[in-house]
Amino acid sequence: MSTPGTVLVTGAGGHVGRHVVAGLAERGVPVRAAARDPRRLTVPAGVETAALDLTRPQTLRPALRGVRKVFLYAVPQGAAEFIAAAREAGVEQIVLLSSNTVIEWIGLPVRKPIADMHLAVEEPLAASGIPWTFLRPAHFATNVLMWQWDRMIREDGVVRFPMPESYCDAIHEKDIAAAGVAALTEPGHEGKAYFLTGPEQITQRRQAELIGEAIGRPVRFEEIGLEEARIQLKEVTVDWAMDAVLGYWAASNGVPGPLTGTVEEITGRRPLDFAQWAADHAGDFR
Repeated sequence: MSTPGTVLVTGAGGHVGRHVVAGLAERGVPVRAAARDPRRLTVPAGVETAALDLTRPQTLRPALRGVRKVFLYAVPQGAAEFIAAAREAGVEQIVLLSSNTVIEWIGLPVRKPIADMHLAVEEPLAASGIPWTFLRPAHFATNVLMWQWDRMIREDGVVRFPMPESYCDAIHEKDIAAAGVAALTEPGHEGKAYFLTGPEQITQRRQAELIGEAIGRPVRFEEIGLEEARIQLKEVTVDWAMDAVLGYWAASNGVPGPLTGTVEEITGRRPLDFAQWAADHAGDFR
């Protein structure tokens, strides 16, 4: 295993970023954890913190000073300026957390806006001359938190949601982070784009059942119609993203999608299943 210099982790307080920071620190890699407000970060001992806001150019150079590698979230706003600053700083590799929608939208055009958001970072990075690695997960297990299942389950133990038989691969954020740590610390990942999935295709109904098992009380799934779902989702997302996710759920309703062995190939271990994710996040639902 090669040992890089300082690795800058953007979005270090996020679901994936915090595990990238921890994984690098465990390997003895110098880490700089960055966020808009670094005072809110909780990091392992010895990890630096830095202020970084891609929409504030004055934060770029200080955050990148002395950095050799970067773990970057795909945020289009300010991405071109960040990549230019990274090239100027002599960064040797950027591992980008992207999305498999950049490929799969072709079969599901309603997802093109999500693909475009990630391509707006992938394309300038690929053209920058900086060695890159693209991590392209399909479905984060943490999405159920975005859809407020945690609140619903805490309040009355019922998930009110559309299309309970819609499938997804539900990848654990720890597996995405582990792939990122490997790409940043081991040779041979430059110029590679990895489609990352969880180990199983699982329905939304089954996800709710496994959360119930994790918290020790049953969780019921109550199917709602699309119009009610739109009203509910409008609280947490914008219209184009709502159309994209509803389109995916409709396309995958009763239809499992593909799985890959990429997480195991990169990390050397089988990816974690949704039951483990639910156990790890049981406190969110109690």
